Amino acid sequence: MTTSAEKYFPSLTEEQRLHFSMLPRLYEKWNKKINVVSRNDIANFEINHLLHSLAVARFITFVPGTAVIDVGTGGGLPGIPLAILFPEVKFTLIDSVAKKIKVVNEIVIATGISNVNAIAIRSEDYTGRFDFIVSRAVTETGRFINLTRHLISPRSFNTLKNGYLFLKGGDLEAELKPFASAVTVEPVSRWFDEPYFETKKIFYLPW
Repeated sequence: MTTSAEKYFPSLTEEQRLHFSMLPRLYEKWNKKINVVSRNDIANFEINHLLHSLAVARFITFVPGTAVIDVGTGGGLPGIPLAILFPEVKFTLIDSVAKKIKVVNEIVIATGISNVNAIAIRSEDYTGRFDFIVSRAVTETGRFINLTRHLISPRSFNTLKNGYLFLKGGDLEAELKPFASAVTVEPVSRWFDEPYFETKKIFYLPW
């Protein structure tokens, strides 16, 4: 059976295909023990979570050696799908809830991916420098930036300047107004044709 990842990323290796095919079952298993995805939504995991995470890869192709941090990763989204797609990129996944990081680590072990480091910590307490911060609608944008901007490295070497990549939905005009002159907004429906993505957007804010 062709997965949604294969549909939009046809050049996947056999190993990547295997890893992506494992994720729905692993998340269903762990979600019964520790709720990291809405239980009403787990049946739609492949589209609503796995493919949605990969929208970042339609906006930017990270070059090898890039350091990415997923802040407020929950159960590892979007970090784990992106780590599978970019095996030569270093991903750090953090969340303040230790039981969610337990799920991340168990899924990383089960799939055998080696480019993920998961840590239970608050972003304001974490130190380190990263090229990009990714996140799926964790909190209000201005507050999120205040808690995380110390994590962005000043030296850029990707096609885009270092900064933030947010996956969000709904009307965010007021929330993003302070950054209107700098932010780039792309509808996810530009790349993926499933109805779920009609209201989903990716926001890029250089820093």
